[in-house]
Amino acid sequence: MGIRPCFGGLVGFVLVALWSACMPRSAFAQERPYMVTYDHYLEEPGNLEVEYFSTFGTQQGGNDFHAFWTELEYGATAWWTTELYLEGQTTFRDSTLFTGLRWENRFRPLKHEHFINPVLYIEYERVNGADKILTEVEGHDTAADYGQANETLREEIKNEMELKLILSSTFKGWNFSQNTIAAKNLANEPWEFGYALGASRPLKLAASAKRCSFCPQNFVAGVEMYGGLGDRHDFGLHHTSQYLAPVAAWNLPSGWTLKVSPGFGLNDQSHSFVLRWGLSYEFSGFSERVGRLFGAGR
Repeated sequence: MGIRPCFGGLVGFVLVALWSACMPRSAFAQERPYMVTYDHYLEEPGNLEVEYFSTFGTQQGGNDFHAFWTELEYGATAWWTTELYLEGQTTFRDSTLFTGLRWENRFRPLKHEHFINPVLYIEYERVNGADKILTEVEGHDTAADYGQANETLREEIKNEMELKLILSSTFKGWNFSQNTIAAKNLANEPWEFGYALGASRPLKLAASAKRCSFCPQNFVAGVEMYGGLGDRHDFGLHHTSQYLAPVAAWNLPSGWTLKVSPGFGLNDQSHSFVLRWGLSYEFSGFSERVGRLFGAGR
């Protein structure tokens, strides 16, 4: 029952691969290796990135789960990237279900590179209580919240606004990023807070003169830490979940990127182990191709 949704996204990527083989490639950019933390880099204007991600999590006192989601990320302008998420999950020995959607927007107010580069993040999400993708941790969210049966969890509907202040710096090839999170459930719930920290670096900075897949500069490795910071009434680390995770990304010249990140809970309120992986492909000049397609018949 859970196999079909798990591979549904991969079938879509087979079609993406066939299309991408027929499309010319320009110079490719390094993808951030982080799974939770954001840096200051936005999608190139007119480019579309299609991404599939999975999260496997262990569940104390319940059934382990596999959450999965697809992202469509579009570079609207040089200072604005917009993104749509479609999410689902399989809880083993339980059921598989669609859990909701998110609309994310990131705005970069400063045009040029600075020592600290701020980005403003605004997201609206409509998900049910069975959502388990764990792309952020807020408030007093703990592993125990996910232990009930899907039939019970899905009854809760969350309409939520999420804000992030992203501060990111690049120094001698290293990226250091810090995210401050504030989220508000629109059903008259208090503000909840969280954070994410990340540091990463390519294995080699100098680019190779030849096109290659296994050159060390194509690999980016790092680490991230993230967790909740309570809410407006009880701010702090008390009764929050906290995680530490190494991260790695393999950027291929063809436009594909593979990411993997094993994460570890740092306290009793966290999932003991969380394994994430993702696959993405970037369509360079997507808006121009669509424009030519619809303009061809004129």
